[in-house]
Amino acid sequence: MSQLREKGADEMTETLDAARAEAFGERMLGALNDAALILLASLGQRTALFDTMAELAPSTSAQIADQAGLQERYVREWLGGMVASGVVEYDPGEGTYHLPAEHAAALTRAAGPNNMGAFAAYVPVLASVEDEVAECFRTGGGVPYSSYPRLQEVMAEDTGAVFDATLIDATLPLSPGLVDRLREGIDVADVGCGAGHAINVMAKEFPNSRFVGYDVSEDGIARARRDAQELGLQNARFEVRDLAALDEPGEYDLITAFDAIHDQAEPAKVLRAIAEALTPEGTFLMVDFAASSKLEDNVDHPVGPTLYMFSVLHCMTVSLAQDGAGLGTVWGEQKAVEMLGEAGFSDVQVERVDGDPFNNYYVAKR
Repeated sequence: MSQLREKGADEMTETLDAARAEAFGERMLGALNDAALILLASLGQRTALFDTMAELAPSTSAQIADQAGLQERYVREWLGGMVASGVVEYDPGEGTYHLPAEHAAALTRAAGPNNMGAFAAYVPVLASVEDEVAECFRTGGGVPYSSYPRLQEVMAEDTGAVFDATLIDATLPLSPGLVDRLREGIDVADVGCGAGHAINVMAKEFPNSRFVGYDVSEDGIARARRDAQELGLQNARFEVRDLAALDEPGEYDLITAFDAIHDQAEPAKVLRAIAEALTPEGTFLMVDFAASSKLEDNVDHPVGPTLYMFSVLHCMTVSLAQDGAGLGTVWGEQKAVEMLGEAGFSDVQVERVDGDPFNNYYVAKR
């Protein structure tokens, strides 16, 4: 056996394509630098350094730190990484740093759903569970929601920008006549509502309708209730609830789920419960990552590696932690349509929304 192993290793060495090996090594080096940039960008998002610099003329590290209310030594070292990454411009003669407007357009909160800094913030949150996930590789099981204490905060800022930009004017009109019905007054539930921003946006826009948000996260529900109270909303409420135990037949005219179904332990059961909770004329609006159920179709996906990273470090593992199906982030359009059909939806339309390049929008009716 050892001779076979040695022979295999020798043959592999003899047939190695040196140019290909060198190119791959360079790619991995670039990936390492890009990973460093993402971690530094997350800090820039979290400390509002990008937002601060977008409003400043070329400035010294001391001026930037003072304006941001931060420690200069940390800001200066962070700026070094931003300059080395080509994000920030540096004038060595003047000792000043400048964030070009073209870069600020992709890195500040003013960019709304185009703010890549908000996406960068996911990486350190998910990386924090690497030890637990590695152990799951060896022993099975999964990592519970409780292991992600900052996830609700990061998700709220990221998805909140998308909801603010697209929910009322682009997403809800995907179902003909829905906006008019919301203005008249209907019953709406959002399953897997997280911090409840979608519900609060809709409740504010449609005061005649009644809204409820369900989620298993106590932190998310607490934040949702706090935001609703601050907005003075009387038509929005939130409950901590296991979605698989949803038992409210014929209660809702509209049910929404934003990037939530694939995380569930029992997604098929949840989808059936949603179908049963709708009125006969009701609509289920499900938003989930745009990808294929076939790996070969995702090879050239613009954020393919990112989606699989999300799946391994969060979406799949939190489902498996509950002895669940572990669908994962990249369950894909084909599987989603299939499961919606099995849940009782006979009419499923798959749409896209301008301003949200990452998601499919499923408009489903019984």
